[in-house]
Amino acid sequence: MNQNWLVTIFFFALLLVILYIGLLILSPFLEAIAWAAILAIIVYPLYSVALQRLKGRRTAAALIVTVLMALLIFIPAFRIIGFLSQEALELAKAMSGFMNGHGIEQWKERPWVQDFLRLWDVLSFQLASFDIDLKKALVQGAQVSSGFLASQAKGIAQDLFIFVANVLVALFSLFFFLRDGRDFCDKIRRLLPMDQEHQEHLMQNIVNSVFAVVHGCLVTAMVQGLLAGLAYWVLGVPFAILLGVATAFTALFPIGGSSLIWLPASAYLFIQGTYLKGVLLLVWGFGIVGTVDNVLKPLFIGSRLRLPMLFLFFGILGGLRLFGVLGLILGPVLFALLAALLDLYMKEYVKA
Repeated sequence: MNQNWLVTIFFFALLLVILYIGLLILSPFLEAIAWAAILAIIVYPLYSVALQRLKGRRTAAALIVTVLMALLIFIPAFRIIGFLSQEALELAKAMSGFMNGHGIEQWKERPWVQDFLRLWDVLSFQLASFDIDLKKALVQGAQVSSGFLASQAKGIAQDLFIFVANVLVALFSLFFFLRDGRDFCDKIRRLLPMDQEHQEHLMQNIVNSVFAVVHGCLVTAMVQGLLAGLAYWVLGVPFAILLGVATAFTALFPIGGSSLIWLPASAYLFIQGTYLKGVLLLVWGFGIVGTVDNVLKPLFIGSRLRLPMLFLFFGILGGLRLFGVLGLILGPVLFALLAALLDLYMKEYVKA
C-alpha cells in the first residue's frame, strides 16, 4: 500500500512539474494560441464544409481555410492601414496649415477664441510679475512631450513586430487546431471526471459561449461605428470615415465605448459655432449609438449565454483587466462555463 501511494505521489508530482515547465515554454505564445483556438471555433463550420468537399482530406482542408483566413486578415488590414494613414496625413496637413497661420485669422473672429485670448493676456501679465513666461513654459512643455513621443518610437516598432509575429503564430496554430482539433478535444473531454453526456454538454457550452461573445461584440461595434460614421458624414464632421472606424474600435471598450469619439466630435461642432449640429450629434450619440450597445449585446450575448446583464458587464470588464483584449471574450466565456458547472452541480449533488 505504501509503495502504491509513493508511486501515485511521484506520478502526479512529476506530472505537475512537467505541466508547469510546459506552461513556461508556451507562455510567450499563450495569447496567440488562445486567439487561434477562438478563431478555430468560429471558422470550424467552414472547415467542415471544405473537409466534406475534399472527401475527408484534413490537411488540405485545414490549409485552405488557414490561407483564406490569412487573406481575410492581411488584405483588409493593409488596405485599412493605407486608408487611415492617408486620412491621418490629411489631418496632420490640416493641423500643420493651421499652426503655420492658415486659418488662424478666421478662428480669432470667434467670440470664445477672443475670450480665451483675453484670458491668456491676463494670465501672461499676472505670471510675468513672478518672472514666469507662460508662452516659453508651454513651448518647453511641447518640446518635452514631443521628445517623449519620439523616444517611444522604438517601442512602438517593437510592439508592431511582436503583433505581426503573434498573428503568424496564431495562423500556424489555427492550421493544427482545425486539422487535429477534434481529436485533441476528445482527449481533453475524456479527462473530465464526469459522464459522457455532461462532458459533451460542457464542451458545447464553451463553443456556444465563444460564438455568442465574438458575434455579439463585433456586430454591435460595427453597427455603432456605421451609425456614428453616418452621423459624422451628414453633419459635416471632417474625416468621417476615419472617425467611424475609430468609433467601432472604441465601441469594444467596456468603459467609455463609442462616446470616446462622438463626444469630442460633438464638442468640435460646438466650437465651430454649429450648435444645432452639435446638439443633433449629442442626441444621436446618446439616443441611438449608445442605445444600440444596450440592445444588441444582451440580444446577441446575454440571451444566448443566459447570463444576467450585470454578470456580463463584469465578465467583460474583469476579463479585460485580467487578460487584456483577450479578456473581452474570455471573461464572459468563463462566466458561462461557471454557470454550466454550477448547473451541473445543482443537478447531480443538490438533492431536493
